[in-house]
Amino acid sequence: MTGAECGMPSAGGDGAVTAADRAPTDGTPPSEDPAAPSSGRPPVPEPGLDLVTFGETMARLENPVVGPMRHARTLDLGVGGAESNTAIGLCRLGGTAAWFGRVGDDEFGRLITTVLAGEGVRLGHTVVDRSAPTALLFKERRSGTLTRVQYYRTGSAGSRLRPSDVPHDLIRSARVLHVSGITAAISGTARQALDDAVGTARDAGVPVSLDLNYRQALWTPAEAGACLRDLAERADLVFATEDEARLVVPAAKSDGGGELAGLAASLAALGPREVLIKRGAAGVVALCEGRLHIVPAHTVPVIDPVGAGDAFAAGYLAEFVRGRPVAERLATATAAGAYAVTVRGDWEGLPSRADLDLLKSAEDTVTR
Repeated sequence: MTGAECGMPSAGGDGAVTAADRAPTDGTPPSEDPAAPSSGRPPVPEPGLDLVTFGETMARLENPVVGPMRHARTLDLGVGGAESNTAIGLCRLGGTAAWFGRVGDDEFGRLITTVLAGEGVRLGHTVVDRSAPTALLFKERRSGTLTRVQYYRTGSAGSRLRPSDVPHDLIRSARVLHVSGITAAISGTARQALDDAVGTARDAGVPVSLDLNYRQALWTPAEAGACLRDLAERADLVFATEDEARLVVPAAKSDGGGELAGLAASLAALGPREVLIKRGAAGVVALCEGRLHIVPAHTVPVIDPVGAGDAFAAGYLAEFVRGRPVAERLATATAAGAYAVTVRGDWEGLPSRADLDLLKSAEDTVTR
């Protein structure tokens, strides 16, 4: 299936590209303003980053207490985005990562770039779009066990991502390109950019990591299934929940205890050499390099489940780019996911290397 068959519109309309739309690559604050002065320096590609990723990151507003959002008198402000969460997670584990996308020329956009830069994520190819706002997400803690998320992203800066924003040299130099199904869903031009980035990575021999990340508010199961199948066929690693995997391979057999193993095998048959079926508190079923791995999750108190999958991907990829064995990748991934759910926020609980060792220590709750 080609990009066009994945529902991508042809170039033109909101996909038109001008020279002013190209993000600078020298690390200076990017802009879409045609009148903005040039630095006069040639583009400087990032040398050999572990991970390159991209997509839409949003400002996050969350009620600090449990209950309906309408009764909240204050909201906590933060940021959240599947791809940038993964980039932060990999940086905290000692890796190097770049994120690119579009943010609005507003305080929310500046918050996003400030937070990501503060976490060590490289932003030299990110575009400040002066014609569209930064998207918002609202997290409502409806009950002690239920979190609801609403998005306000139609016409946002992030949804205006386009092929001209893709830094091909940066992708070619990366150890892995990490992408998400969310980017395919937010707009036609973003889907074109995703297709372009994946094609660039494959041509350069850079492994492509795909988190299916289905969002029902963005597209129908039928639309998502066809497009995500196309992406999975071109990926080297695929992260998915069971429900997401069934969007792509709905005919996978159900046979009791081997059901998830069969589901992973059906996904792997599309082309990826590593498939990881995330099961939340039940752990992970992974088919990597032809071998099945079943790993339980850590038992921890769950404060906020949002971002756990991104943390898992970050932990796995942090070891993947270092060439570590599959067992070690899975151990770090499950530990990262455990840390993520114990803290409110999409990424705030992501662990450092030192934090990983704490899970291996005795069950004392105080370290001195």
